[in-house]
Amino acid sequence: MARRGYRAKTTAEQTLTPQRTHCVVCGQPMWVAYHTHRSITTLHGVYRLTLHVRRCRNHQCERYHCPYRPEEEGGWALPHGEFGLDVIALVGTLRYTTHRSIPEIHQALCDRGVQIAERTVTHLLQRYEELIALNLSEKPRLRDCFKEQGQVILALDGLPPDVSHEVLWVLRDCLSGEILLARSLLSACEADLANLLSEVQQALDVSIRGVISDGQHSIRKAVQKVLPDVPHQLCHFHYLREAAKPVYEADRHAKKELKKHIRGVHPIERAVEKRNDAEAEAIRGYCLAVRSALTDDGRPPLEAPGLKLYKRLSAIVASLTRVSEKGAYRVS
Repeated sequence: MARRGYRAKTTAEQTLTPQRTHCVVCGQPMWVAYHTHRSITTLHGVYRLTLHVRRCRNHQCERYHCPYRPEEEGGWALPHGEFGLDVIALVGTLRYTTHRSIPEIHQALCDRGVQIAERTVTHLLQRYEELIALNLSEKPRLRDCFKEQGQVILALDGLPPDVSHEVLWVLRDCLSGEILLARSLLSACEADLANLLSEVQQALDVSIRGVISDGQHSIRKAVQKVLPDVPHQLCHFHYLREAAKPVYEADRHAKKELKKHIRGVHPIERAVEKRNDAEAEAIRGYCLAVRSALTDDGRPPLEAPGLKLYKRLSAIVASLTRVSEKGAYRVS
């Protein structure tokens, strides 16, 4: 049935780029062939994804012109799906853990700000059941696909639908985009994750050439235990965030020290509260700029909050210095 109403407006945008830049078969560079877009509704809003798709341009390669999509795409939604895996996980949890009906699940999602039809909730519940029941040995098509490509790049990620609920763990192949295994676990300990990896490894007829995941310690230990000789790469964002931890701690300390020297704004505002002259307006403007600088945090690790505060305050000081030199207003 066609959609009768307008889809929810996009609340955020994200660009996904393949982490691999060279072909896994011939080793030649893969260039970005085209961009594609997807709109995914998650529990945190509607995201507009811009996907950079690479292709091998070596005419002698087996994967010539085969698209290589971003590895992160599978962590957002199922192929051709419009709702995120976190929404699917929450639907399954509400149905099988709290035993809610479809209308009750629909109302729970609407209460969380997710615009969704009641029929779509039924479809997502079916997707959840398919993911839970998925088993590689029952999919001869996948075996043929993997035999043709000769290897698997494994991506592992857990999707918690909500606090204190079961976590849906999804294992997928980055080359084909196929989901190998999906299962809900009450915990994310090393032993449970190692069992999932072992199950996938035993079901595959080809070798696992690499693993991509976040930096969770239980995942690292599980991969080291089951696949000790397989390269394990963290996704770029998690890798950068962990590498920047010392810088982040130093930046946070610097911001804390800066805030100690920026006090007394409120008394200045109270002093000019009843004045309407140009000087009072300028003072209120500077006070507002200081307040904005103190509350406007950056997004580490790419934007250091301490450095951002230092630049904002430096600009305010430079402006005050220029005003003082011109003698336009009295600087007390």
